[in-house]
Amino acid sequence: MATITGGIDIKVFFLVIFRVIEGFTKKRMSDLQVLLVAGTHGNEINASWLLDQWKKNPGLIKTHGLGFSTVIGNPLARQLCKRYIDRDLNRSFSKDLLNSSKIDDYEIKRAKELLDLYGSRAIEPCQIAIDFHSTTSSMGSSLVVYGRRPADLALAGLIQNRLGLPIYLHEGEKSQTGFLVESWPCGMVVEIGPVSQGVLHNKIINQTLIALQTFIDEIALAKSGKAKFPKNILVHRHLKSIDFPRDESGNQCGFIHSQIQGKDWIPINRETPLFEDTEGNTVKLSAENFQEDLIPVFINEAAYLEKGIAMSLTVRESWRFERNWYEDLKKIVIR
Repeated sequence: MATITGGIDIKVFFLVIFRVIEGFTKKRMSDLQVLLVAGTHGNEINASWLLDQWKKNPGLIKTHGLGFSTVIGNPLARQLCKRYIDRDLNRSFSKDLLNSSKIDDYEIKRAKELLDLYGSRAIEPCQIAIDFHSTTSSMGSSLVVYGRRPADLALAGLIQNRLGLPIYLHEGEKSQTGFLVESWPCGMVVEIGPVSQGVLHNKIINQTLIALQTFIDEIALAKSGKAKFPKNILVHRHLKSIDFPRDESGNQCGFIHSQIQGKDWIPINRETPLFEDTEGNTVKLSAENFQEDLIPVFINEAAYLEKGIAMSLTVRESWRFERNWYEDLKKIVIR
């Protein structure tokens, strides 16, 4: 990789220079800058395509004078229509990976580039990051929030209040860390499905457009002090992910039961069959030793097979909207 004095990647250097020039010439309502990411996984093509159309037709989205940076998260993977080149970009933002001098994966380099261009130490940093994804699971449109950062919960509450989207709170799973949006002061993932990998679909494009415009609308309202925050939010708190049944050799020996296939967000109980095999044998939730009804999400997601995840189990909870959530979001959007 070509470098200049000090070991800086030439490509990143000139991109930073371009961003400086762009920052001086771009007229914005304020210093608030929102990062819109698509193509974090290269075979999730609908949001990337939509951002391309926005560049061709700036009137497609009403921006309310806010500042935006749009970026394809994993451009090389997008060219090849692959989820990733060396590793999952959306698991590549942990400090251990970013600080390691022994890892030469493309996605680690790309994560560093994105942070150099749009992170807290960039010339023109972004304060909010929205990462648009698609899924093969029957998730509809949903929001994924990592951890319990107050500003994230406030923004998610605004979107849920407007569109009624379910919120999936992902936390507490050590094998799944290093998510892109966690590197910005506020951020979340938008998941829309079902759609096959590498396929443009009119419904997915339209739902992505609605979600994108709603985020912009609500951020602008929050900045102006006119946002209508809900009294409560409905959260699906992550409990654990479970794998498919496997034999002694580690081979998959069962598949999602017909009773729950395509039924993400629908409650299941201890007697609900999760898996079946060709001989009619079933595996039920009772083996998981939970007492309450659970909500399954990302059922049979194609990309998660390699991670040993057949579905994730959540519990549905109503949370009171806390004032400090609003205060934290206010500090970010009013600058």
